[in-house]
Parts: sequence; C-alpha cells; structure tokens
Amino acid sequence: MSTAAPGVTEVELAIGGMTCASCAARIERKLNRMDGVTATVNYATEKAKVSYAGQVTVPDLIATVEATGYTAREPEPPRAARQDAPPETADELKPLRERLITAVVLAVPVIAMAMVPALQFEYWQWLSLTLAAPVVTYAAWPFHRAAWTNARHGAATMDTLISVGTAAAFLWSLWALFLGSAGTPGMTHPFELTVERSDGAANIYLEAAAGVTAFILAGRYFEARSKRKAGAALRALMELGAKDVTVLRDGTEVRVPVAELRTGERFLVRPGEKIATDGTVVEGSSAVDASMLTGESVPVEVGVGDPVTGATVNAGGRLVVEATRVGADTQLARMARLVEDAQNGKAAAQRLADRISGVFVPVVIALALGTLGFWLGNGAGLTAAFTAAVAVLIIACPCALGLATPTALLVGTGRGAQLGILIKGPEVLESTRRVDTVLLDKTGTVTTGRMTLLAVHTADGTDESEVLRLAGALENASEHPIGRAVAAGAGAAERTGALPVPEDFAGIPGLGVRGVVEGHTVLVGREQLLDLPGGATGLPASLKEAKAAAEAAGRTAIAVAWDGEARAVLEVADAVKDTSAEAVRRLRALGLRPVLLTGDNRAVAEAVAREAGIDEVIAEVLPEEKAEVVRRLQAQGRTVAMVGDGVNDAAALAQADLGLAMGTGTDAAIEAADLTLVRGDLRAAADAIRLSRRTLGTIKSNLFWAFAYNVAALPLAAAGLLNPMIAGAAMAFSSVFVVGNSLRLRGFRAAG
Repeated sequence: MSTAAPGVTEVELAIGGMTCASCAARIERKLNRMDGVTATVNYATEKAKVSYAGQVTVPDLIATVEATGYTAREPEPPRAARQDAPPETADELKPLRERLITAVVLAVPVIAMAMVPALQFEYWQWLSLTLAAPVVTYAAWPFHRAAWTNARHGAATMDTLISVGTAAAFLWSLWALFLGSAGTPGMTHPFELTVERSDGAANIYLEAAAGVTAFILAGRYFEARSKRKAGAALRALMELGAKDVTVLRDGTEVRVPVAELRTGERFLVRPGEKIATDGTVVEGSSAVDASMLTGESVPVEVGVGDPVTGATVNAGGRLVVEATRVGADTQLARMARLVEDAQNGKAAAQRLADRISGVFVPVVIALALGTLGFWLGNGAGLTAAFTAAVAVLIIACPCALGLATPTALLVGTGRGAQLGILIKGPEVLESTRRVDTVLLDKTGTVTTGRMTLLAVHTADGTDESEVLRLAGALENASEHPIGRAVAAGAGAAERTGALPVPEDFAGIPGLGVRGVVEGHTVLVGREQLLDLPGGATGLPASLKEAKAAAEAAGRTAIAVAWDGEARAVLEVADAVKDTSAEAVRRLRALGLRPVLLTGDNRAVAEAVAREAGIDEVIAEVLPEEKAEVVRRLQAQGRTVAMVGDGVNDAAALAQADLGLAMGTGTDAAIEAADLTLVRGDLRAAADAIRLSRRTLGTIKSNLFWAFAYNVAALPLAAAGLLNPMIAGAAMAFSSVFVVGNSLRLRGFRAAG
C-alpha cells in the first residue's frame, strides 16, 4: 500500500474467480461507482490497482468485489511470495486439469457411440447417460457457476452460452430417456440426413453436452497454463540481486543475508561478485559492468566517492562500499515496482469470443423463447414446441467455437516454438495487428552486448600481427571487459599464434595495463597512460586521426605502445549483430517504424543506428525513463512494440502494447514480455509479429465459421426440422473445419 497524492491511497488487490475479460470490466465498473475510488482491473495479471480517498477502506473495496461475485485480497509482498515453494499457477491448474482429464476420458466413448451406429448396442443410451452425467455436472461446474454469477448481474458471456447449451442438451436427453421413447432398448440414432419435423421424444444429445464440455475445458486449461503472471516477472527481478554480502563489522568480515544489511554499513565486493545494494565506494577502484541495468555497453570505471548500483557486477578490483539505500529504496526495487505498475495498467485485450457471446447469447435465448411461443401459439403441442426451442439452444452450443481459439493458439505457438518464438497467451495476439512503432533496445538486442575488437590502426613500419600478439598477451592477464575483448580479438587472429605469457603485469586504475612481453615493455590503455613516467611518446598524427574517428563513431579507442614508442590504436565497441540491418528492413516491410532506445550516449547510439539502418534515436535514457518513453509514444496515438533483453528494459516491455524479449537476455525481461525470441536474433522479431498476426487471423476466421455453422442451422432448428444426425454432423463438420484451418499454421515459414 502506498500514498499516491495527499489524501489519496493506492492499494493492489489480488482478484479471484474471473473467467474472462468481461469479468474484469464488471469488477472495474463496480469499484469505480464507489465515491472517491478509481480502479483498473487486469484480467491477465488477476490484479486490481485501486486509488481511494475519503471514508473508503480496504475492507470496503474487498466487500464490493465479493458482492460482485468474485474474491479479493491484498497480495503477498514480492519477497514473501518468492519464498513460497509452490508457484501459485500450479495450485490453480490442478483442479482444472482434474476436470479436463475426467471430461476427456468419459466424453470420448459417448461421442463415439453417438456418431457410429455400429457401436449402438441394446442399452448404449443408458451407458452414454452414465458417462455423460459426471462431465456435465462435475467437469462443467466452473461454467455453470460463472454463468450463474453473470446472470445475477444481467450479463452474458461465453460461459453463459456453454452452460445453457450443455444444460439444455443434457436435460432434454434426460426427458427423452425417462419420459420419451429414447430409453427403449435397442433405440438407435440412424445415419440419415433428412430434414423433417419430429416430436424429439427419441432424440438424445448427450454427445453434444459431453463433447462441448471436454473441448472447452481443454481450451481453458491451455490458456491458463500459458497466461502471463506479473509475479513471475517480479520474482525474476528480485532474483537478480545478490543473496549474501560480506559486511565489515568492527574490522571483521561477516557474511550475512542481504536483507540484514543496513544503511551506512560498509561491505566488501570482490572481483566477479554482484554489488549487494546501492552505495558509494569508500575504498578501492574497479570497472563495474552495469549493462544489465543501464544499457551502457562500456564498463563504468569507479573509484572512491563514486556511486554504485545494487545487482551490477564488479568486473575488476576489490571494492569497499558504504550502503546508501537498502530494500525497497534501491534502484532494483524501484524497477520492480515499475514493472508491476506497467503490467497492472496495461489493458487486457478483450477476448473475441466473449465479445461475440455478449450479443449472441441473448439473441439465441430470445430466439429459443420466441420459437417456443410461436409453436405453442400455432397449436403444435407442448412437446413439439419444446423440441424446437431446445434444438435452437443445442445447435447454438459452441463446439467449434470452443476449439476456435485454443486450436489456432496451440498450432501457432507450437510452430513458433519450432522457430524459436514463444507466444505467452491469446491476449498477446490482438496487439500485433495494431502495432505501428517498434522500440529497439541497443545493448544485446541490436548489438551483441559484449565488447569486441573491431579494428587495428598501426603506425608506419609496425606489423598488425605483432600489435595483436603483444597487446593480446598483456590484456589476456586482465579481467577488464575491454581487455578481454582485445585478448579475444588477438586470439581469434590465427596468424598471431599462441599468445605469450606477460611478466611484471600491473594494472593502472582507470588508465590501462603495463607489463613485459617477450622482452618488450608494453602499455595498453587510454592515451593518458603514455604520459606517465616510464610511458611512451605521444600518438603520431595518423593514429590521432584514427582515434578521433573511432571516438566520433562512438567506439572506445585504446593506445598500444612498447619500448617507449606509440605503435597502434585499437577500436573496441559493442558490435552490431550481423543480422540487425536485415531485421530492421523486415520490420519496416511489416509497416513498423523502428526507433533505437538506449541508455548509452548519443554518439554510440547514432553510430549503431546508422549501421543498422534506423533513422530515429532516443539515447541517454535512464532505466526508469524507458517505460515513460513508451507511455509518451502511446499518448501520441502510437501502438508500441518494445524489443529488449535487460533488466533496464523490463518495465518498458511490460508497458508496451507488445513486448518482445531476447531469449539470450535476463529472466526479468523474458517474464515481463509477451513474446520471447529464443535465438537472440532480431530477425525473429519480424517473424514473431508475422506469426502472431497469422495466428490472430486464423482465430478470427475460426470464430466466423464456428458461428456461421450455428447461425445457418438456427432457422432449421426454429422450424422444428433439425434431427439429431444433422445437428451432430453439422457440429462435427464445423469442428473438423476449425481444426483443419488451424493446422494450416504448421506451414508458416520464417522469412529468408
């Protein structure tokens, strides 16, 4: 709970019992009717973010949600939630999985007996009733409960249609078995497709009731399994921080959990360790790799008096840091809150089936009542009138509709997984159609995310292979990321052979390294290193020009000297991936406007943008400002996709209309995104958007045909001309069509 403004309090509630996006909209309306309350309810994250003032209390808010037919509670704090062993999702899935297994095992023989006359032995209809009863009662109970909740509030959704249709089919079958002629031993459903009026006393629809329940439970189960959870992103963010810290107490090193660290205490950070919390360096100097948090590709040199951020990595020497912020005040914790706020504020895409059902259900119920009234008024008799009315409800029962979304989603996501694209759920797909702007993070997304030796400029008379051999040998003993890049570049140049071992190696903080290699006194580092006692002559004019050009292009220029003479300049930078330019062309071909978004300096950003073919650059953006950039573009009417890989991108990924995370990035980014690109290849972003759009198109065509079959058959049902074989055949054919249409997604190919 937090205070947003004077007199206004914010609270977040975990909401239970929602089955569709219209449930979230109903809770939101009820909460917003309360005096002094502003609420947003997110179906995807199952949370409500509420601002309230005046006499309203949290119990009042919870009572309002419960009066609407749902549950509400204040969620566990992220740290407590992280320590809970069983994930929340697993507990939710268990009862749904049990109902699904029950429905499938029992429904299959019921459908087989109804559709294959050869299986209709003397008392087959009574076995069908025995098998179908648990499916329609126990397995379908969530639909009946949701339909009742909806009815109490004057609403109709997909659950209403399922509940009414399956109940009508089952109750009519009970009437036909016990009071009609369907229970007669030896009764069969002949395989004939005649259109004729009957009193329905010999017709049972148990396969429709059981089959629809099984199909739609399968869809709900796969949806629940893939639904994105805000808690997973927050857990991933919190896991990034250090778990333990070496605190200096009374001159002694004591290892304690990070939670016990207090503001003002001093702690030790060894090379390679994560910095435990935000603080100020009081002893030592080092290079700190902050790319995960800030997007800066070049490690930051820190010394006494410099601030450092928790969860960044000490890449060089030993540091003693005084803690300035701990717990919820750290930058990492603030970013976790940004992710959570962005996910809560993100409007969940309204489910297409629910929107259609909201209109279709009342129309069908009205048509069924009209049919009943019409036939009673025309003297057709009570039985014939009820047969026609129930036939209307049964043919409207959405067997194909229940398959429309899950089959397309399963095939689409399965094909995506084969191509290295993970789609997290159906709510993702609608955004891909509308996206017009794509923000691309620089470090690790457009670029490789690691320092690379890109060029070698030598002075007259100096051999490039000798430069690489001597500089690479010296830097091979260094732990600095730039040094490792030089060593890796030298090692990759096969002509240099095996790198020799340096002697008298020494690091000069903030400047570079020196040592003796094969009898030569070698210096590698910044130009200022050459001016130190025992250094070397300054850079000649040609190397000065090369250094200036490299720095203008946003690269890091490293001087190399030996035996008192400057010999070369090395260019080191975070290299643009080979595939990035092609990826940008493909994104443009999809009608998207690419924008480079980075925390790095403008010179570096513009150099990378030129190489990748990106025209628009937003640079020098702090991590917490990235989500604000997304909001600003959304306020301008743009629909924004964000592609990123770091913790600094997590809030922006969650805030964007469509978030795409590189699978080579951090867990926090992956959890906050809607799509994950497993390969870490930016070209997959274009393929992901194409596949998502194709999957969405398939879902829409499935929904159209699913309803088209039902609507086409409704006049026959209302006229009392629909026998069970036609109903069964129409339902089976529509289902086969929907599945076949979905299977076409298996033919999707990645571009190029």
